[in-house]
Amino acid sequence: QVQLVESGGGSVQAGGSLTLSCAASGRAFGSWTMGWFRQALGKERVFLAGITWIGGRTGYVDTVKGRFTISRDNAKNTLYLQMNSLKPEDTAVYYCAAAARETYNSRHFDYWGQGTQVTVSS
Repeated sequence: QVQLVESGGGSVQAGGSLTLSCAASGRAFGSWTMGWFRQALGKERVFLAGITWIGGRTGYVDTVKGRFTISRDNAKNTLYLQMNSLKPEDTAVYYCAAAARETYNSRHFDYWGQGTQVTVSS
């Protein structure tokens, strides 16, 4: 059973930084893709960034490219999202997710964490 547990959310002022972590367990993630998504209040959940577990190939949505960095530590089975230059519009619940293929399509992500709140004040 795949389990994903996020941590690292919190409140920060605009221009600040946060790093989210996602501890993954339950299986070997060889050819899987791990992703970060977010859902703002009243809006749909959207893809932010993805990384292949093997090879570390990454993809980002344009709104976070250059500000957010996705990475993983295979030895610790942990996924990260480094977020810099945060803006009030980045306020949302952030989720990590796992897909059993190389993909950035949210429909292919079958496993989800519980989410962690990020609040950016102006």
